[in-house]
Amino acid sequence: MRRSALFLLALCLLSATAAERLQTFGDLDVHYSAFNSGFLQPEIASAAGIVRGKSEGVLNVSVLKDGKAQPATVKAQVRNLLGQSRTLSFREVREGEAIYYLSQFPFDKETLHFKVDVQSGGGPLNSFEFDQEFFPDE
Repeated sequence: MRRSALFLLALCLLSATAAERLQTFGDLDVHYSAFNSGFLQPEIASAAGIVRGKSEGVLNVSVLKDGKAQPATVKAQVRNLLGQSRTLSFREVREGEAIYYLSQFPFDKETLHFKVDVQSGGGPLNSFEFDQEFFPDE
């Protein structure tokens, strides 16, 4: 239970530092953030099954409807400026009433382009894109 609380706390803190973002599709709010896995404390990363590394990124997605977490299907692709693309696979994490979808990806010092697809409750497929610059930990 303590690890769950620590993980949720870490994600909340990361939201502020890793520039959590929001996309709204009708009555669904999709919160997302991408960050270097090294930002997580080792015990938090371990509890979440995240491998910490200098060049390991994490994409975190959660879906809310009326402020309540919703199960969803989350798919994403990440592409670098050279056009090299990779499909991300997500792992669902449930902590109490919270539901998060986590995926890891390698990176160099580069700007990455993400295309994310989210579908919840048999509703329509919602897509959004964003760019983010990443720097390996020293």
